[in-house]
Amino acid sequence: MSAPQQDPTVSFWEHYYLRRPQAWSGRPNAVLLEEVSDLIPGSALDLGCGEGADALWLAGRGWHVTGVDVSRTALERAARAAEVAGLFEQIVWEWHDLALSFPGGTYDLVSAQFLQSPIDFPRDEILSRAAEAVAPGGTLLVVGHAAPPSWAGHPHVEGMFVDATETATAIGLHDDGWVLNAREVRERPAVGADGELGKMSDSVIKARRKD
Repeated sequence: MSAPQQDPTVSFWEHYYLRRPQAWSGRPNAVLLEEVSDLIPGSALDLGCGEGADALWLAGRGWHVTGVDVSRTALERAARAAEVAGLFEQIVWEWHDLALSFPGGTYDLVSAQFLQSPIDFPRDEILSRAAEAVAPGGTLLVVGHAAPPSWAGHPHVEGMFVDATETATAIGLHDDGWVLNAREVRERPAVGADGELGKMSDSVIKARRKD
């Protein structure tokens, strides 16, 4: 009898984190800082939270955060970081393969920062559920890679880059129940793994659910 196969998304991201002691910089994403700093803290859902930098930043500003990821290793690292920072009680960590399950409840902020993968997954369906999880008066913030980095000299996986207008349409943000505050591409300076200087292009969507 053959052994059951592990879900490819779970397998990819678990191995991604296991191969390195720290996958990310530990700094919160720049667009999150720009777009959320002026919001009144409440409840927040961080989809694809990774090692927890965004969730910790939110909790440090008074938000009560649910951080979600498909990698248990990433969640364990995030929980340790929260404990060290004294923010353990303000963050709940949940494991989800978002193609199959989704956190319950509604939130004043739902953030999906670079929720993308070389493994095919139903991104628009997941973001539609994310939009449904925004409470009246709450905010949805979706940021993704819009193009390869300027220094890239090799092919990238098809479907890895996203268009803000297409995504906003696919998840229903042009409906009357939403105020679309941002739907654009923003460029930022960046440094490649080998020290290359260049820029990254981010697809940014910010929308508020009407009361």
